[in-house]
Amino acid sequence: MPIAVETFILDPRYQGTLQRQLQEIVTGGILAGRFRPGDKLPSSRGLARHLGISRITVTLAYTELVANDYVSARGRSGYFVSDTAPRPPALAATDHTATEGQVDWSRAIGQRFPTGPVLNRPQDWRRYRFPFIYGQTDPRLFDHQNWRKCALQALGARDFETLTADSYGRDDPALVEQIIRLILPRRGIVAAPDEVLVTMGAQNALWMVAQILLTQRRTAVMEYPCYPALREILYQSRCNTLSVPVDSLGLDPDRVPAETDVLFVTPSHHCPTSVTMPTTRRRALLEQADRGDFLIVEDDYEFELSFAAPPSPALKSLDRSGRVIYVGSFAKSLFPGLRLGYIVAPAPLIREARTLRSLVVRHVPGHIQRAASYFLAQGHYDAQVHKMSRAYRDRRHITETALREHGMPVAGSNCGGGSSFWMATPPGVRADELARRLRQRQVLIEPAGPFFDPGDDPGTHYRLAYSSIDRAEIPEGIRRIAEECAAMTADGHTPGHGA
Repeated sequence: MPIAVETFILDPRYQGTLQRQLQEIVTGGILAGRFRPGDKLPSSRGLARHLGISRITVTLAYTELVANDYVSARGRSGYFVSDTAPRPPALAATDHTATEGQVDWSRAIGQRFPTGPVLNRPQDWRRYRFPFIYGQTDPRLFDHQNWRKCALQALGARDFETLTADSYGRDDPALVEQIIRLILPRRGIVAAPDEVLVTMGAQNALWMVAQILLTQRRTAVMEYPCYPALREILYQSRCNTLSVPVDSLGLDPDRVPAETDVLFVTPSHHCPTSVTMPTTRRRALLEQADRGDFLIVEDDYEFELSFAAPPSPALKSLDRSGRVIYVGSFAKSLFPGLRLGYIVAPAPLIREARTLRSLVVRHVPGHIQRAASYFLAQGHYDAQVHKMSRAYRDRRHITETALREHGMPVAGSNCGGGSSFWMATPPGVRADELARRLRQRQVLIEPAGPFFDPGDDPGTHYRLAYSSIDRAEIPEGIRRIAEECAAMTADGHTPGHGA
């Protein structure tokens, strides 16, 4: 039976190649049972004409499907669904509408996890002209070509064991070596291989550390405002949690409570205000930890992007008592979807973290680890960080200039660099309402509500990031924000006032 050419519809939102999309349409139809063995596919010429694409694209897609035994080529007769193609499982349909024996999930779920406010941005943020949003990869700055080469190199026969083997909780020694030799020295940190653990990003690292160090009888202290995911991690651990407000120099050591067992800090660039803690305060914090006998978890957030001033030494590099647990990530320097980070800590804690990780994810995928190690070893990582720093320095200057021109003061003391500014709204203007109105003008900003405790959002701050917006669009975007702020002030908006 011939498969109608109209069955093939291309999705303009598809992220891969046209060839890959065609393959997925065919394989999806076969696995769903819509395309059956012996069914004839449209001719390459007819399908290309129908879709308005090159015939060679269709031919290459069909050729790949033949190689994978989904399709067979029959001389001049064309392409057909293979008789030996994978088939959908022959299972009887289940009636999910039955009411008898239904599970009462409100009782079946033994533990519920906190669902506080989350940072929310539209999935189609790239279509907005002025995306002042944080933490997303700018394709103009990412080294696609060399990352692809390293990923392909990691697929080679030489790395077959790394790619395919179950390492039973061990990390790729090549990546660990690059972290020890290339990344940590620029933070003044010396570590042995048994003091490093590769993680699924910084958030995974923070979760593991919290699981290991905290109990219901211990007290964790976090900065305020705070990274939302860390706050939820600490709440889920059921420990006692306290907050210490940050000021223009970051967290004040003198305000750390006496009952602290574990302190979580982001000294390089406080999340979300981007304040950098000076070295004098870092030393004072370590002295306070010695006196109070508590541990410090240092999330060295955005340390690679200290382009506006020389980077301060990491807390871990100043630590002489072994109290600092260091968390790093490649999310901002490479790309967040990589989900690759690391913990540096004394060997006893790393052993516990390795055991915990083995119970949950076993280990970070070997191919990802080896590809990243090649990217680091071949110098591409340094080149990319240098390129990003130059671009961010330029965008930061343009943003600062535009903010001054429109009389919009920066709320946070962002003197080190990073990729965003911490902004305050004018009196009487709520950040969430400002964001809603700006979205209608193609401008995206991030209201700061999720960084505050639930129910405690003053509604007066937002984060303005310049990592993903084109430099040429920044002045106009800032102008629109200033115009909307002025309009809302004139309209008499007050905190809590709706649209």
